[in-house]
Amino acid sequence: MNLEIDQKRLLSELETLATISDAVPPAVTRIVFTPTDLRARAWIIARCEEAGLAVRQDAIGNILARWNGADAAAPAVGTGSHIDAIPNAGKYDGVVGVLGGLEAIRALQRSGLRPKNSIELLVFATEEPTRFGIGCLGSRLLSGTLSAGAAAKLKDGDGESVDDVRRKAGFGGKLEDVQLQKGYYKAFVELHIEQGPLLERSKTSLGIVTRIAAPASLRVSIEGAGGHAGGVLMPDRKDALCAAAELILAAEHAARSSGAVDTVATVGICEVFPGAINSIPSRVKITLDIRDTDLARRDSVMQTIEQTSLSLSQKRGVSIQSELLNADAPAECAREVRAALSDACRKRGFPFLEMVSRAYHDSLFMSRIAPTGMLFIPCRNGYSHRPDEYAAPEDIARGALVLAEALAKLSSSSQ
Repeated sequence: MNLEIDQKRLLSELETLATISDAVPPAVTRIVFTPTDLRARAWIIARCEEAGLAVRQDAIGNILARWNGADAAAPAVGTGSHIDAIPNAGKYDGVVGVLGGLEAIRALQRSGLRPKNSIELLVFATEEPTRFGIGCLGSRLLSGTLSAGAAAKLKDGDGESVDDVRRKAGFGGKLEDVQLQKGYYKAFVELHIEQGPLLERSKTSLGIVTRIAAPASLRVSIEGAGGHAGGVLMPDRKDALCAAAELILAAEHAARSSGAVDTVATVGICEVFPGAINSIPSRVKITLDIRDTDLARRDSVMQTIEQTSLSLSQKRGVSIQSELLNADAPAECAREVRAALSDACRKRGFPFLEMVSRAYHDSLFMSRIAPTGMLFIPCRNGYSHRPDEYAAPEDIARGALVLAEALAKLSSSSQ
């Protein structure tokens, strides 16, 4: 099988898609279901149709583009990622897995391969939590991890529900129909930039993921008592922001003290009311993101945070209420998918590193319904979700080539 990646075409497509954005280059912003997102989808669909793929979109906006195999009734082999981007992001996150997956399929077509199993490119809808406050909405629905009823009730910052927003964007149908039937996929593999520095530091071009960390997300509301910054003496204060600061540091300490480097805790949002320099904060809202590859260890951190909230409430005379937004279980990558990727690396003479994915991806939820794996390529300085996110052309092409080799093996190919 003469398998070659058209690196020039792949890089050109990456650059073109980056121009479909609501941000000034080099930044990329593509929020799901906006006019910009819809233009990007249309562009992707056109590229898939040029490759002879049969394209459909479901009710939440997942794009499924299929290269039909010799046995149409057999489970498909899936690959893909996402193209939505948080505000002021870069051009490689998710997109490398979509356009690299498409180029892998085209390379297999050019090689004369006739796969037994169909190979399907998936472009997941709303992977980023930007609009609806929860990540991987498309893959959660595909895998049945989130019910259609719960998804429909999610709202964006303007108070519009998922159902309202998707229908305005032209996506009809029932969310109940998004879930894939059991056995739909024989395997699923996602190509992605690492979003961390380990591959670059080790001077290794490829990473094969063994485990995917999973998040638990909390929204915490702290109610204290406001007052004039000069008029309320320190012994009388019920400062909501001071209580929030203690809770944030307690979360950091709990993660650092877990005994494992894979435990992380982040407060990404802190809203302070009334937000005046001479007014004691009376109300604070924060979000907590706790992640680990080990479920028990992550949940232990959450219990520590809960206990700290109770003691802080009593000590500072404030009310602390927590709302659990989601608590997903980590995933093990499937042995057979990892073997297909490692065999492809060895065949091509590419060194690789076995590693953990500390960011979670759509693959986390695809692993609930299919044997799943991930292939990482380096990104400069580990930077991601920022305009200077960068992956070298040769690394992108190398990742696409290994992906193509693995898809060929997983699809039980025959020539």
